[in-house]
Amino acid sequence: MRRAVFTTSATIAGVVLLLSLKPHQQETPAAPPATAGGGATSGAAGGSGGGTNLANGTYRGQTVDTRYGPVQVQITMSSGHLTGVRVLRSPSENGRDREIAAFALPKLTKEALAAGNARIDTVSGATYTSEGYITSLQSALDKARA
Repeated sequence: MRRAVFTTSATIAGVVLLLSLKPHQQETPAAPPATAGGGATSGAAGGSGGGTNLANGTYRGQTVDTRYGPVQVQITMSSGHLTGVRVLRSPSENGRDREIAAFALPKLTKEALAAGNARIDTVSGATYTSEGYITSLQSALDKARA
């Protein structure tokens, strides 16, 4: 009898825990995400030399809706080189989203500034945020190139 009560209680507790989880909505991104190796969307970023025909100024990338929330960056170009990246929007719906963004976004920014383009690797554990960042960064670079 005790086993039946324990099993029933454990099953109910498990179901309650599963039902209390809030699933994230799967949204279709506006543009296909870039791959870690520099896929289709990062291919237009130019070579490692910072690229040519990049106008000086500040450019805002597109807002990319990821599985965990929107990502948008703004870049600063000076002398044809990427000199600054500022994150305007990042996933922040809950504490875990904010924690992942706080961990991943500085790494992505540092890598983007070092590379001078959008050919950067994703951060492990923050794949969706990284892909949104790379896509937004590439769209800002495309605006600087136009």
